[in-house]
Amino acid sequence: MPDGIQSESRERSSFPIAFALGAAIVLLIVGGLVLASRLTRNRGPASAEHLPFGATEQAAAQRIHFLDPQMGRASNFLNQDVTYIAGAISNDGVATVKEIEVTFEFHDPFNQVILRETRRLLGPNARPLAGGERRDFQISLEYVPSEWNQQYPTIRVTGLLLQ
Repeated sequence: MPDGIQSESRERSSFPIAFALGAAIVLLIVGGLVLASRLTRNRGPASAEHLPFGATEQAAAQRIHFLDPQMGRASNFLNQDVTYIAGAISNDGVATVKEIEVTFEFHDPFNQVILRETRRLLGPNARPLAGGERRDFQISLEYVPSEWNQQYPTIRVTGLLLQ
């Protein structure tokens, strides 16, 4: 067999092996990304347990106020609109708040709730909010329905962990 034909034969026989190896690498990468996204989703704030909200926590929640409401919209790097909600949280009580969970409710022009989003403003790694303290907060929402009445959402404390 001439050398040109023999080298072409080797190239053809190595092509399926290289193709299979490349496909296996791509499948491993895609599988890793899918697994990572599922693990990240399961650890997110939406899947976390709700904080207690018994009689003691409800009494303390009456002394928590939200001040200086601000909102804004911006586009992220994927050209999607993101809504930012900012303000200050004030603990006018005597109990120290270790963690706080609040629910934001967006309304339509008929004052019906069209979006209810629950978030932790103080999480397990945050510095506790002592009585008489005030702290700024900011959250971002990737989706707010177009029917939203463009008013600041109502904010309710829905869970507290006191120290």
